[in-house]
Amino acid sequence: MISAIIVAAGQGTRMGAGVDKLFLTAAGRPVVAHTWSLYDSAPFIDEVILVVRPERRMQFEELAARLGFRKTFRFAAGGKERQDSVWNGLAALNTKAQLVAIHDGARPCTPLELVERTVKRARATGAAVAARRVTDTVKESEDGDRILRTLDRARLWTVQTPQAFRVEAIRRALAKVRDAGLQITDDTAACELIGQPVSLVESTALNPKVTVAADLVLVEALLARSASRG
Repeated sequence: MISAIIVAAGQGTRMGAGVDKLFLTAAGRPVVAHTWSLYDSAPFIDEVILVVRPERRMQFEELAARLGFRKTFRFAAGGKERQDSVWNGLAALNTKAQLVAIHDGARPCTPLELVERTVKRARATGAAVAARRVTDTVKESEDGDRILRTLDRARLWTVQTPQAFRVEAIRRALAKVRDAGLQITDDTAACELIGQPVSLVESTALNPKVTVAADLVLVEALLARSASRG
């Protein structure tokens, strides 16, 4: 059984006070509706877990009813940090789930084939992440004022979501993070702590995350292009 966790409990502070980026409209629907639709339509995904803030749960229920999502879904409560939200999402999985794909609710343009490739790699290796090669020259600075050195970009990647894992591996990895009192910014960092190899799945198509208002312009264009091809 393969489950999906959509992390949709962030505060979105960089978007501005009182603005929930997940419910901003892009291509006629809330941003998070596009993300949810991706996993609702994925034939290899058996259930969807949405991690949401309790005060927003009714909005998500109304969204599901309005758009007619058919796949089994459940809610989990968002935590203080993203890693806590993922932990709560894992606790809500069906007990038969063997693989889980974890996705940012604010990343609505992900190609379905990228999700499928990431899940397949996780089945084979235990963990996998969508990632892009770094093409810009990258500099390191200690003080934010002067360059310390140039890093070898041939070895550098930026990671995105989806990130997929064998369920037992990501649970063990996040348990290690919690026991150590650490804070991480993505789930593959937890795997590094326990020595769990993570496969890179190259993402060649644009796969942006809505972080600031300007991101909506690109997201809108990508969603419109996808719909016209669709």
